[in-house]
Amino acid sequence: MAIIDLKLPKSIAKALNLPISNPRGQQIKVLKKLLRLARFTQFGQTYKFDEILMSRHCGKKFQQLVPTYNYSKIYSEWWHKAVEGIPDVCWPGVIKYFALSSGTSEAASKYIPITKELIRSNTITSFKQLLSLTKYQDVPRSALGKGWLLLGGSTQLQKGATYYAGDLSGIQQKSIPFWFLGLGLYKPGKKIAKEKDWAKKLEEIVDNAPKWDIGFIVGVPAWLQLCMEKIIERYQLKNIHEIWPNLAFYVHGGVALEPYKKGFAKLLGKPITYIETYLASEGFLAYQNRQDSIGMHLALNNNIFFEFVPFDENNFDNEGNMVENPEVLMIHEVEENKDYSILISTNAGAWRYAIGDTVKFIDKERSEIIITGRTKHFLSLVGEHLSVDNMNKAIEMVSDELNISIPEFTVAGIPHGLFFAHHWYVATDDTVDKEVLRLRIDEKLKELNDDYEVERKHALKDVTVTVLSENTFMEFMQSKGKVGGQHKFPRVLKGKMLEDWQKFLRTKIIATEFAGANQ
Repeated sequence: MAIIDLKLPKSIAKALNLPISNPRGQQIKVLKKLLRLARFTQFGQTYKFDEILMSRHCGKKFQQLVPTYNYSKIYSEWWHKAVEGIPDVCWPGVIKYFALSSGTSEAASKYIPITKELIRSNTITSFKQLLSLTKYQDVPRSALGKGWLLLGGSTQLQKGATYYAGDLSGIQQKSIPFWFLGLGLYKPGKKIAKEKDWAKKLEEIVDNAPKWDIGFIVGVPAWLQLCMEKIIERYQLKNIHEIWPNLAFYVHGGVALEPYKKGFAKLLGKPITYIETYLASEGFLAYQNRQDSIGMHLALNNNIFFEFVPFDENNFDNEGNMVENPEVLMIHEVEENKDYSILISTNAGAWRYAIGDTVKFIDKERSEIIITGRTKHFLSLVGEHLSVDNMNKAIEMVSDELNISIPEFTVAGIPHGLFFAHHWYVATDDTVDKEVLRLRIDEKLKELNDDYEVERKHALKDVTVTVLSENTFMEFMQSKGKVGGQHKFPRVLKGKMLEDWQKFLRTKIIATEFAGANQ
């Protein structure tokens, strides 16, 4: 039986059919619903939600009365109370779940509130994306009823005084629909998903792989690639399709897939369809709903109110911190092909909250975006304004030209005399001339970014490249306790993370030299 044949609950089916022809109207409707539900909370009383609701221009009044927040500010002023078990802080009731999120650069874990309403909204958006697959051409319909391998974090949660905390994937998996579980579609199953030890979890997945008929794989590219490599090695296969012949879809998000595609292609026996999602700890923000679309459609009608801050020097400092009173736009005010930082207000008590991502509208009429990076993951030492999107595209172009796979890379800004340079650390297990790689990366970035080209003639004096094995990047993530699940290697290294990376590489070099001397 295919998933698309299943009967959905009426409440979900109704939500799935909400119109999206008027983005502005849809978003104002969402905002009013959120304000009504939260008007009696501490936050709602402090910032006069009732007054906002009575205003003729609800959106503008909301922006006037409610300040913008980053994580540190909203946690210190509000969310810490919810963690302490106080009810009705930013959302009605006691918050029973918190997603632990450290992103790719933060050392300390963030406690992101998760409510039953947010989980339901995430599920509805998941259904919408699933139903959009029925419109795809030339894809095997039979795969829609096969197993889904979700390679997420452990579903085992930490118990606090009044709450449970853990990976969002773990919290969300606890709310997987009963029919999905009953049909045996969810893999690796509850028992294996609960395992916290990543190495042990991976081993159990490899052990059970022959028993499963997988149609979908879901997760971060690096860890899924590692998983498939181990399965192929264990069972001496030519490719993953020899054990999972119905594998047809890969649902991915969080990092650009392009650097991994060459590595994936080596593991596949036939082409698969790649589907991008934008699922953050704070909510399911956007998803690809058209075949071969470059962008993702914003979930405008499902309990997330979006705002957009132009990502420029007027609204952000050199470290990527948003100024206190930034220029903020609503959905109808944005322009195509400009970078924006996203603010969201949700049914989990996030209000005008900067999640730290930057996006660009590539089709305003369809409300389609691409993720261009992180507000703090960009390089602009001297005005080169180099985004993660620029980096990903340059690496994709270079790997195609040189016919090599570059699954991981990271970049650091470093001093160069009185000026500056960029140091690239590139992972490839293919043979490559380091100097050719350096020149090609520099060349492509000049093509992609005018500011970069100008500064390479002035204050950005050099580009250096260190070629490493993919395993080196994996080992560093393991040393930081960021293994499996949703953990991703940061594309830009700064501060403490850069210091730890440089120290790790020095230690690795010393260990290698010592081992060589004793052979």
